[in-house]
Amino acid sequence: MKTYTPKISEIQHDWHVVDAQGLTLGRMATEVARLLRGKHKPTYAQHIDTGDHVIIINVDQVVLTAGKAEKKLIHTHTGYPGGISSETYAHKLNRKPEETVRKTIEGMLPKNRLGRQQITKLKLYAGATHPHSAQNPQPYDIPGARRESK
Repeated sequence: MKTYTPKISEIQHDWHVVDAQGLTLGRMATEVARLLRGKHKPTYAQHIDTGDHVIIINVDQVVLTAGKAEKKLIHTHTGYPGGISSETYAHKLNRKPEETVRKTIEGMLPKNRLGRQQITKLKLYAGATHPHSAQNPQPYDIPGARRESK
């Protein structure tokens, strides 16, 4: 029995558009990470980038459930003594929604060269428009996702 490894010529990178309006951040992020890694394809190999490109629009309208937006904190540290700072998810989502969603998805990818390559295929936009219409992206509905209001 041999292990199957897809050849570079066999790998096809599709483009998907996800509308994040009213979607729960964690549930959306796990599905997007799955698309970026290529786990939805039968040719998936964990050591090769077989994933697709993902465009997420309306990232400023993503929702956190159970009051997590006000309770959960994001900590950053400068590396200097006393250089820690904290802010809530709600404040960070209002200030930099693209960065917040990118960091959430990036935490679900491998922490190596492959993960850094896969995160480059993620495109985030706060509004409803994106400049990637030439790639003919297909709309992607997150399975089992409910749209909630903010």
